[in-house]
Amino acid sequence: MKLKVLFRDDQNKIKAGCPLKRAVRNAARRALTEEGFEGNAELSVTFTDDEGIRLLNREFREKDAPTDVLSFPMYSMKDGDVPVAGEVAVLGDVVLSLERVGIQAKEIGHSFLREASFLTVHSVLHLLGYDHETSPEDEEMMFSRQREIMKGIKVK
Repeated sequence: MKLKVLFRDDQNKIKAGCPLKRAVRNAARRALTEEGFEGNAELSVTFTDDEGIRLLNREFREKDAPTDVLSFPMYSMKDGDVPVAGEVAVLGDVVLSLERVGIQAKEIGHSFLREASFLTVHSVLHLLGYDHETSPEDEEMMFSRQREIMKGIKVK
């Protein structure tokens, strides 16, 4: 599988250098592989700050507060809307608040890169059709998949 990740940095508070981009790319690839995704894929990842993600959260989810990650899938996989076989699957957009990544990493007690990887896995699962907000069973299924996928990601 080839995975193309298009990065955009819409913030200037935290350096979004090569280690972060590598961690995000590796987490996305791992999530796709663990989910049995076949074929070539592309996704965009935008790094923003709390204010930037708050505005998106308000516009698209009607929640006027910052969040850690937002996912904008191109397909509604569960409804049969899936990528065309043999073509590059443009999966959608991931938006990460690097401010929130830093805050949560400190609160939880692990590294910035580990938190960014975790949130990337979470977001890629959303792009693949998982939704933890639909039912307690869906929440447990998605969070269980996150935990399993993260076991294979070697980030400190």
